[in-house]
Amino acid sequence: MPELPDIELYLNALTPRVLHQPLERMRLGNPFLVRTIEPPIGALEGRRVLGLRRLGKRIVFALEADLFVVLHLMIAGRLRWRDHGAAIPGKVGLAAFDFPTGTAILTEQGARRQASVHIVAGSDDLAALDPGGLEVLDSSLPEFARRLTEENHTLKRTLTDPHIFSGIGNAYSDEILHAACMSPMTLTSSLGDADIARLHEATVRTLEHWIHRLRDETGDAFPEKVTAFREGMAVHGRYGKPCPRCGAPVQRIVYARNEANYCATCQTGGRLLSDRALSRLLKQDWPRTVEDMERRKERQRIAD
Repeated sequence: MPELPDIELYLNALTPRVLHQPLERMRLGNPFLVRTIEPPIGALEGRRVLGLRRLGKRIVFALEADLFVVLHLMIAGRLRWRDHGAAIPGKVGLAAFDFPTGTAILTEQGARRQASVHIVAGSDDLAALDPGGLEVLDSSLPEFARRLTEENHTLKRTLTDPHIFSGIGNAYSDEILHAACMSPMTLTSSLGDADIARLHEATVRTLEHWIHRLRDETGDAFPEKVTAFREGMAVHGRYGKPCPRCGAPVQRIVYARNEANYCATCQTGGRLLSDRALSRLLKQDWPRTVEDMERRKERQRIAD
């Protein structure tokens, strides 16, 4: 799912292309994409784009007449910039937004259709779509600490909860926790003031680093490859590969449809976190540390 740095990348690319331009027409490739009835799509035609912003992990087009188009890309939704009036591609095409300068096309890979568009009128209706998470890049340390500790959850869950923090998902939470040298399973209630300060600093530093890096890599082009797995990430998507800080193999725990990637040496004092499915299967044979895991691999290599 595109997260805060990815959405900021889209906004950076869209702004010089559509700001102050009229939305000539919104074309649908899938009628179920739009989740609102009023205002109708036709009300958007000819309205100039007065601003663009991020609302959590959503992209907001602010139009004349106090109208807003809110795009939620979900997991597989992506934006493409094409020549004016370009056709909506079959199978993956969901919608097209025609401007005098070109056409933004919304696509979604896979059979599941989760991406959505809401068309709303007025700031109150727009605010109703906001999950309410704290914008960390604009936060003070006391604000961050208050949100972090309001409820007692694991750090992984807390960082990725859109009602607690805005725009952070599976990928960048892994990177933040690695930068902070903290376990994804640490409970927020166990953190001291120094821990919270370190996590706040790591969160801001990680997000700002990736915003600037993605902008530098993309330049003036429109981003064509927005992915959760970036070259240069420390742990996310790097299971089994060496940690860039200590060289130990990156570990993971899998839960539901997500996974947490971490370095046991840097983040958990060398202890392997329990993968629920595998630990149940292996029971007492589940390795407790990186050293146990390496010894098991060595015995397996000898036996083979």
